[in-house]
Amino acid sequence: MAAVLLAVAGYGFWQAGEEADAYEQRAARLAPATAEVTKVHEADDGAFVLTLDVGDRIGTRTVETLYPEDFPVGSRVDVLVDGDWVRLLAEPYDSVGWELLMMAATVLGLAFLANGVDGRSRAERLRRGPLPVLRVLVREGHADARTWVYAADDPAGERPLLHFHSLFATPGDEDDDEDEPDEDAAAEGLQRMSAILKGEDPPPPLREAVLYGVPCAGAELAFVAREDEDDPEASVECSVTAVKPAVPRLLTGRDPGAEPGRESSPQSGEAPGQGPATPVAARMAPTVAPRVYTAHGMSRTVGLVLLLVQGAGIWAAVSDGPSWRWLFLLLTVPWLVNAVSTALNWRITADRRGLWVTGAWRVRRIPWDAVTGVRHTEDRIVIRGEEGERTALSPTGWAWLERRLGREPHAVRTADEVRALVHDPDLRPWEEASAGQQGMPLGPALVAVSVLWGAAVLLLG
Repeated sequence: MAAVLLAVAGYGFWQAGEEADAYEQRAARLAPATAEVTKVHEADDGAFVLTLDVGDRIGTRTVETLYPEDFPVGSRVDVLVDGDWVRLLAEPYDSVGWELLMMAATVLGLAFLANGVDGRSRAERLRRGPLPVLRVLVREGHADARTWVYAADDPAGERPLLHFHSLFATPGDEDDDEDEPDEDAAAEGLQRMSAILKGEDPPPPLREAVLYGVPCAGAELAFVAREDEDDPEASVECSVTAVKPAVPRLLTGRDPGAEPGRESSPQSGEAPGQGPATPVAARMAPTVAPRVYTAHGMSRTVGLVLLLVQGAGIWAAVSDGPSWRWLFLLLTVPWLVNAVSTALNWRITADRRGLWVTGAWRVRRIPWDAVTGVRHTEDRIVIRGEEGERTALSPTGWAWLERRLGREPHAVRTADEVRALVHDPDLRPWEEASAGQQGMPLGPALVAVSVLWGAAVLLLG
C-alpha cells in the first residue's frame, strides 16, 4: 500500500512538473501583451471567466481565473496570447489538483510505510532471541474481537491487564478429503449467531495460555493456547495491533466478558460503602490540604480547538461587514464561549465543608450534605443536589479518545474520586480551600476577548 501511494505521489509530482515546464517553454517565445477586462461572468461549470480586449491586432479573448475579484471590469492585465491559447501572467497555470494529489498520497504513503516498518521491527524483536514467558489467562472480548489478558491467579476474570487484536501465526491446513459438514454443528452455529444478534450469547470462557514477550504498552506479544477445552492441540496467536493497558469500560461501556445486559458503569445514587465508590476509596488516603481537580490534557486540547473554531467563525462572519451571517454568530458564539471556558478552565475543589465547582460563568459552593450524587456521562460531570438541583460541567475532555489512547479519562477519574469523598467522610480534606484554590470563571474574560477580536477584524478588514 505504501509503494502504491508513493508511486501515485510521484506521478502527481511528475504531472505538475510537466505542466509547469510546458508553460515555461511556451512563454519563453511569447511577448506579454496588455489587455483590458471588459466583462466578468460565471460559466455554467462554475468557473469564472474574464472577457479581455487585447487590441485591434488580436481582438477579444476569454480566460478563466480563480480570483475574479482581482480583475474588475475596466482594469488592465498582462497576458500571454498564442492563437486561441491565453494565460494571465498572474495565473500562469493551475497545478493545484496534481499538487493536492501528491501531498495526500505522500502523507498516506509515508504513514503506511512507517506503520509497516514499525510492525516489521516489532515482529523481528519478537522472534530475535529469548523472551520473557508468563502463564496467563486470555479471553476474546464479548463485544469486539480484542484479546484480553488476565493474570494467572485471576480465574474469575475480574481485572484485565492488557488488550490487543491477534491473529493465528499460521493458517490451519485444510484437509482435501474433509468429511461433509455436520448438520448438528451447522445448526449450533446458526443458533449461536442468532444469540449474538439478540445479545443473549454467554461470554467467551477464560483460557489458559503462555504469553511470550515483554507485557508492556506498545509491545509485540505472542501466546500459545487451546481454542477450547476439547481441542487436543494448542495454537499460536500473535498481536497485530499495539498492546495497550486495560482501561475499565473501554469503548464498549462494560467490562470484557461481562454478561449481556449487565453494565459495569457506576450508578450515582448508591449508598455509602457500596458500589463503585468502594474500589476508588481503597486507593485514596485522607489529606490535610483541599483536593483540586482541574482541566488538563485532553480537556484543554478540546478547548483550544473550539477556541480556534470560534475565532475563525468570528473572522469569517465579520470580515465583510454587516450581513446575515451576524445572526449565525448570535446563535453559535454564546455556546462556543461557554464550551471553551469550561473545557479550558473547569475545576472542582473539595475541602472540609464541601465542593467548590468552577464553571464558565461562576464558582458555586455545594456543602457535602447537599450532594446526592456525582456521575460522568457524555463528557459531562454532573453533581446532583437536593430537590433535584444539578450542577453540570461540559465538556470536560474527550473520554472516548483517551480510552483509545490507552489512558484512564481524567474527568471519569475525577467523578469517581469526588463520589468516593461524598460516600466516605473520612477521606475528606481537613482544611478549607483558599481563594486561589476555589478557581475563577473564564467566561467573562473570553467574552471580552471575542468582542475585541471581532472589532479588530471589522476595523481592519
